[in-house]
Amino acid sequence: MLSKKLRAVGALSAGLAAALALSACAPGGGATQSSGPTDVSDDVAGAGDVTLKLSDFWGSAEEEWITTLIEKFEKKYPNVTIERTREDWGQLTSTLNLQLQDTGGPDIASANNGWSSLGTLAKGGLVLNLDAYADLYDWNDEVPTTIARQNQFTSDFKTIGEGAWFATPLARASLIGVYYNADMLDDLGIEAPGSLDDLEDAAAEIKAAGKVPFSYSGLDGNTAALLGLQSLYGSADDINDFVYGSEDVTAADTGFNDAATTLKKWGDDGWLMPNFEGLDYQTSLANYLDGDSVFRFEYTGSLGLSGDQLDEFGYIQLPQVDDDSTVGVGAAPGAMVISAKCEHPDVAAAFLDFLMSEEASQTAVDLGLVPMLNDVETPDSLSQSGEAAATSTLDSDDGYVPYFDWASPTMLDILSQNTQLLMAGKTTPEDFTKAVDDDRNAFLAESGS
Repeated sequence: MLSKKLRAVGALSAGLAAALALSACAPGGGATQSSGPTDVSDDVAGAGDVTLKLSDFWGSAEEEWITTLIEKFEKKYPNVTIERTREDWGQLTSTLNLQLQDTGGPDIASANNGWSSLGTLAKGGLVLNLDAYADLYDWNDEVPTTIARQNQFTSDFKTIGEGAWFATPLARASLIGVYYNADMLDDLGIEAPGSLDDLEDAAAEIKAAGKVPFSYSGLDGNTAALLGLQSLYGSADDINDFVYGSEDVTAADTGFNDAATTLKKWGDDGWLMPNFEGLDYQTSLANYLDGDSVFRFEYTGSLGLSGDQLDEFGYIQLPQVDDDSTVGVGAAPGAMVISAKCEHPDVAAAFLDFLMSEEASQTAVDLGLVPMLNDVETPDSLSQSGEAAATSTLDSDDGYVPYFDWASPTMLDILSQNTQLLMAGKTTPEDFTKAVDDDRNAFLAESGS
């Protein structure tokens, strides 16, 4: 049950959204960049009675996670009330810039990383520069650099991935790794793979036994396998630098060409689901859970595992092909921002710090979610223990890399469309890699980076 203080606030009404759209200027129009507070304090109890408005998009277990943490924070600080509004993801991302310009808008919100959301909010002066709080709470030391970069922009807003903090991560993660059907592997007498070589050896054995090695959907340009493979070939530094705009790094440097080559070879060898070209994502996912194949590159949490399924499927974050280090696509499921209009930024920052705490990570695990930033008690189930081990390794190796489509506003389309062309034999890995370079470079030239 929610605490008495937690107001059950409905989603932003269509009427208010329309009114804001009519009255507001373009994102950041006329706004000036917020330099952020300089005189900050962590004395939440001494702040007096404070009410903060929070907007986020989380449902199901994620909603239980945030409401549980709100209850705990309010219990720790009885002088604080957090009024939460849950909105549809698309609605929140499309209207957040307008909401933050309104005096009645949220004090705290979950934005999307990258140029199209967080970059726009920061450049428009709609969210606070959080550097003073990063110093106060030691975020620069406690948050892995590869995660911290996902929330930073330079003061001229020409570069993402360095500079000042404009958002914070959460103590839970969304990764790309390999899920496996443990029962199918046991029946075939194959051990769970510990490397890419092991994975390919297992795939060959599975194919020889008349089974399907990999679940895959081609109808919607699914890029999870491509980006999962890229993280096995490219270094964390190179992938991060490419996404964050370094002209010294090309797509080939990030392992992208190697990943595209490997994925195409798997298709040619018959290791992917038959007729995958006509399979959409949801159908292929449902079929995988029904046991039509053994392995699947996927985002953590996307399988929706529960009950006995948590021990029927395992999760692996494979090490890189050239050494024992681990690199993985991973980010918090939301970039937490504080509105430039927030009247109590010290209390808001304390709440964001709480959302990165060990307690927040343990709460995530207890609800079947994937923890990040802290080592916490590992659950007994096969899939959750593998997911928790992955985040622990990525934390210690500082091996997180951002979603590759953050490199430009149009990169997701480039990746999806060319993945389909690649698997249909209508483009080559080399041409695909060139298309990625061309798109990113055109964006850098246009933005003046």
